[in-house]
Order: sequence, then C-alpha cells, then structure tokens
Amino acid sequence: MTSPAKPTGPAAAPVAPEAPGARVLTLDDLPIRDELRGQSPYGAPQLDVPVLLNTNENPYPLPEALVARIAERVAEAARDLNRYPDRDAVELRTALAGYLTRTAGHAVGVSQVWAANGSNEIIQQLLQTFGGPGRRAIGFEPSYSMHALISRGTGTGWISGPRNEDFTIDVEAAVRAIGELRPEVVFVCSPNNPTATAVAPETVLALYEAAQAAGPSMVVVDEAYAEFSHRPSLLPLIEGRPHLVLTRTMSKAFGAAGLRLGYLAADPAVVDAVQLVRLPYHLSSVTQATALAALEYTDTLLGYVEQLKAERDRLVAELRAAGYEVTESDANFVQFGRFADSHAAWQAILDRGVLVRDNGVPGWLRVSAGTPAENTAFLAAARAVAGEHRTTEESA
Repeated sequence: MTSPAKPTGPAAAPVAPEAPGARVLTLDDLPIRDELRGQSPYGAPQLDVPVLLNTNENPYPLPEALVARIAERVAEAARDLNRYPDRDAVELRTALAGYLTRTAGHAVGVSQVWAANGSNEIIQQLLQTFGGPGRRAIGFEPSYSMHALISRGTGTGWISGPRNEDFTIDVEAAVRAIGELRPEVVFVCSPNNPTATAVAPETVLALYEAAQAAGPSMVVVDEAYAEFSHRPSLLPLIEGRPHLVLTRTMSKAFGAAGLRLGYLAADPAVVDAVQLVRLPYHLSSVTQATALAALEYTDTLLGYVEQLKAERDRLVAELRAAGYEVTESDANFVQFGRFADSHAAWQAILDRGVLVRDNGVPGWLRVSAGTPAENTAFLAAARAVAGEHRTTEESA
C-alpha cells in the first residue's frame, strides 16, 4: 500500500516565525493614499453576548419553506457553475422591478433597475461613475458613514453637510452649500441611519433642484430601511428626474443580510452608466438564485417587517416612558438618549448582556428592533441604567 501523497504548493508551506526583534509594520509604513490615512474600517463590535441589537439586522430567520426553495434554486444554478452567470442579471432585475412597482407606488421596468453585491457596491459603482478624483460628494451628517468612506475610497472629496438640532436636514443651509460647493454627488438617507428619521419629499426636491442648478449633479436617495417607514417610498420622485437615483437593499426587510444584494432604481441612462465600471460577472449565479427565491416569498417576509414595526414602536413608547429622549423612528432601529457619556452608557447596557450601537453621535445610542424577548431584555437594561447615565434637561 502506498502512503497518501503529501500536499504541495502554498497550502503546505510552513509559516515562518517572526524574526526576534522584527518590527511589525503599521499602515503608516505602507504607501496608501493620503485620503485613507487616519481612517478606520467600517464595522460594529462583534461580541458574544445574549442579546445582539447593534447592526440593524432582521432578527427573524428565513422560514423553512424559503430555505428549501433557496436550496432548490441554488441546486439548479450549481449545475451550470462551470459557466459564467448572467452578466446583466436580467431575471433578477425584472423581479426587483416587479417588487418595487407593487410595493413602492411607482411602476419601473427592468431597464431602470440595477443590482450588485449589497447596496454598498451600488454606492461604490455610483461614485466610480459620477465621483472620483477632482470631484466631490456631500452628505448630511450624522448619516450612513459608508457614504463618506466609499467616497474617500474612490478618490471623491467628501463634504459634511448641515443638519438641524432635531436631526432633520437644514434645507436652507443645504441648498446654499450645494450652490456654493457644487458637489457632483448628493447623498440623502431616508430613513436616515443612525437617527432613524425620514426625509420629506419636499426636502429631496429642494436638494435636487439645487443640485441641477449647480451641476447638474446626481442625487442619491438611500432607502435601505424604506420598508419600515411610516411614510411612502420616495421612488415616484425619479419620474422625469434623470439625475435622481434611489438605492435599496435586501439585507433588512428581506432578512437577507448574509446574501449581500443591493439594487437601484433610476433612469435607464444611469443603469447604462454604472455598467461602465461594474466588474465582469459581478453577481454570482448563487447570489442571483438566492435573491430570486427570496422574492418569491415577499409577502411572508414583509409580514415579519410588520412585526418589527410594531416592536420598533414599542421600543419608542417604552423608552420615552422610562424618561429617555427618543428620535422619531421610521426604521427598524431607534436612537435614544441623552447621555452625559454615551460610551459609558453603552458599556453599562452591555454589562447587562445587551449589545447596542455607539455610533459616535454625542449623547445618543442606537438599538435595533429585535424579537419581543430581545426587546424586553434591552428595555430592562435601559431602565436599569437610566437614572445613572441619562442626562435630564435640568442637569444638561
């Protein structure tokens, strides 16, 4: 009997130990671009605690019937994995267009929809197309930090625009900033992350008109949490506005954060434009098959959304009853405060087994809506730390 062949190649190579006294390289030792120096990677803490409510995930696992359907779809796709996937994802884009038409109150066709690996890749493709070196983007902070991060990653200059004390966009100041600074891309996040506030259509239209007068410039409305909002989608605004783009994701409402599927709706010319920078065959056959299966179960998954909306409203009501200040929420998360030291409050809640998000907004924390049991555990922790950490108007 012969002994099995030993593995060869890189996988079998031993790892060389570090030489004694060898200096460990840091980012400062590498020739990275200047605009990336001093930046931190995006990400939330991943800790092993009983209740995880820090990343705005949908807490409900996919139903078993959908899991089985995904397995069927993926098995079908697996038979052709020796071939490249549909480069243009036509079947998936058609299904996404149908979903938007049915749920967002405005008819769109396949030529108006584009899909990619998460809404972050959609944002990246938009910035690669319309931003880049010598160009700038503006967003209204605090907002989704990936807008600024991806802007810098694509060599696009970043401008932090103004918000009011209640976290709404200061429209007059924003219009003035767009007119003076003339950014090529304008980001509007509705509902806004991390504040959970929705943006009125009138605000988007005012910013769009200012951007066209100054540019014309692209206006990107990030609707990652639109399905959780009390308000209708802003999708109808794209009609007759070729420089307006709406982005969505399947991570939240569809409970498919692990899928990484985002999409946009816009004028067909925008869809054509982003294909100039998309990588070849960027959406795998498996990703497309899984997303198509999930879209077959839209009604079931949106039923979970209704449960989460009810739990979100419960969090708002009970946090206010406990004496907290709470921002109006149109998302699947709630911003609450105020705290003299928000990080200390975050740690106090964590010490009670619940992980929420410290976004760096002074005086505020953010909690994702979880299952009823998870929310009950969070509320107990929040009540326990309220007296010690919350800042009252009298003490502020």
